[in-house]
Amino acid sequence: MRHNKKFNHLGRTKAHRDAMLSNMATSLILHKRIFTTLAKAKALRVYVEPLINRAKEDTTASRRVVFRYLQSKEAVTELFKEISVKIADRPGGYTRILKIGNRLGDNAQTCFIELVDYNENMLKEKAAKKATRTRRSKKSAAPVAEAAAPAAEASVAEAPETPAVEEKAAE
Repeated sequence: MRHNKKFNHLGRTKAHRDAMLSNMATSLILHKRIFTTLAKAKALRVYVEPLINRAKEDTTASRRVVFRYLQSKEAVTELFKEISVKIADRPGGYTRILKIGNRLGDNAQTCFIELVDYNENMLKEKAAKKATRTRRSKKSAAPVAEAAAPAAEASVAEAPETPAVEEKAAE
């Protein structure tokens, strides 16, 4: 019986799967974003997030543990020097998977997997949203009201004079 052995083998042997995930993790760390299938991306997320979490503490032991998985000096250096600085205050969730549709040849679901703090487009979009959600102070609302007032006066001049319109214009 295979109770509690739920694991996606990705159609590969253990050695092949470990080598593939190591290479994909190295590519993700060096390039910050890679294009792959959804199943591989989900397996990679489980593989790489503990390594990124280990990089928060820059000790010889943690470097050796990460190097055992990645087998790339450049990737380990990049992880401990650049990425660990950006993710120092993040409690988890270092990667993001963005689905982009199905592949033409075999109809496999494809996606991007990327490091969360390195997507410039999403960071710009997030900053723009923060700017629109802030409340306007009286100083910033005054120029908007002054700009709206001449437009209101122009529409009042064209419309026939009624007591209700005069009261609104006076306000």
